[in-house]
Amino acid sequence: MRKGEITVLAILLLSFSAGVYFYPQMPDVMASHWNAQGGGSSYMSKFWGVFLMPLLCAGLFVFFILIPRIDPLKGNIEKFRNYYDRFVVLIILFLFYVYLLAIFWNKGARFDMALVMVPALGALFYFCGVLIENSKRNWFIGIRTPWTLTGDAVWDRTNKLGGKLFRVAAVIAITVLLFPKHALLFVVVPVIFVAVFTFVYSYFEYQKA
Repeated sequence: MRKGEITVLAILLLSFSAGVYFYPQMPDVMASHWNAQGGGSSYMSKFWGVFLMPLLCAGLFVFFILIPRIDPLKGNIEKFRNYYDRFVVLIILFLFYVYLLAIFWNKGARFDMALVMVPALGALFYFCGVLIENSKRNWFIGIRTPWTLTGDAVWDRTNKLGGKLFRVAAVIAITVLLFPKHALLFVVVPVIFVAVFTFVYSYFEYQKA
């Protein structure tokens, strides 16, 4: 078993243990989603409020394990496997962080959910950029368009640029801490821009090839 997989299993064990520990302390109906202002906006029963996130993380972990085994270009994934393994750990850790925020909110702590998630989102976006920039052509990871998947040259140019732009988006996201009233603008809009721009960019790179 790879080191990253062991780390994720430890996080999953910790999350299920936290769920068992906090379950008796939770209200019968728990907040499960928060609006842009950081307040609760939708709710679910206690069981699902406590255990849905750990179960979701476990399912994602199985999927992440399968990707390098089922991808038709799995040999290419092995070329950046260390980055991929770190990304899997990071995204499970991010979801565990969100889970703990939800637990403490439902215990009665009050904070702006949108703002406390910003640093974690910034870190996630930044490493997404690192992963994308170092990725090799495959069917699951990176900027996958009809044109990047046709060949390594278009893939490499598009993902190199996309990775850099994702890191810029991460820095912009973190600046929302200075402008808390504009969380949606600083976090969501840059990511949408990067997605649209790289999609169009890959087409023009394909035309030049």
